[in-house]
Amino acid sequence: MPYIEFKNKKMFYRLEGKGKPVVLIHGFAEDGNVWNEQIDSLKENYLLVIPDLPGSGSSEMLDGKASIEDYAEFIKVLADEIIAKKSEQNNSGFSLIGHSMGGYITLAFAEKYPELLNSFGLFHSSAYADSEEKVVTRKKAIDFISKNGTEAFLKTSVPNLFSEETKKEKPELITQLLNIAKTISPGALIQYYEAMIARPDRTSVLKTFTKPVLFIAGKFDTAVPLQVSLEQFSMPSISMVHILRHSGHMGMWEEVTLSNSFLNEFLSALH
Repeated sequence: MPYIEFKNKKMFYRLEGKGKPVVLIHGFAEDGNVWNEQIDSLKENYLLVIPDLPGSGSSEMLDGKASIEDYAEFIKVLADEIIAKKSEQNNSGFSLIGHSMGGYITLAFAEKYPELLNSFGLFHSSAYADSEEKVVTRKKAIDFISKNGTEAFLKTSVPNLFSEETKKEKPELITQLLNIAKTISPGALIQYYEAMIARPDRTSVLKTFTKPVLFIAGKFDTAVPLQVSLEQFSMPSISMVHILRHSGHMGMWEEVTLSNSFLNEFLSALH
């Protein structure tokens, strides 16, 4: 697995396919493998860059505190190193698709480097800052992780990322996500939570970005409730909106075929 250096740490990534560049950013307690169901569908037409964020998968954790902006800078370094060299069409920008926390990173990147993007997508994500209630919940989670470790925390939290229908009909998906997430250290999970708590509201990015924005939301998402997503759909000047009606927060696994068709439809419409 290739890697680049960022802040004196090794950051690993995968390259799949060829064509227009698309960076797929995973979320909290995940790694790049969360996109495995999308690779075959997209790689015929797109150069997929799939990083493990700092502290996840094979990538080393950053020292000290880290911010969402730090993770966005990692994506910038990755884009400079990889896309500029590998892409056949690097002058037209690239697309950034972020799941959950990956969406927060996508928004931070789009705020600082809008000229590098031809589009971006929020997959079960939000431009809002954390509410006071969400901050309290995250701080309780930090305390629980500090006392009980990664695996105990994940056993209580991961099942809630899926719809009741998925939990009943595809319980193996919970096991798959647990197997990915349990490799992440307590320190990395806490670093992510602290970064998410500190991030600002970025609805201004949605309102000022002049290129296409994709929203994919889950009807039964409890992490980013559908009502929260609905409020943001009309903010961009150009948006494509899809609601997965049988999914919670993991639509790329819960409704693979539909998710892939939505991604392909969005990316193929770009000029």
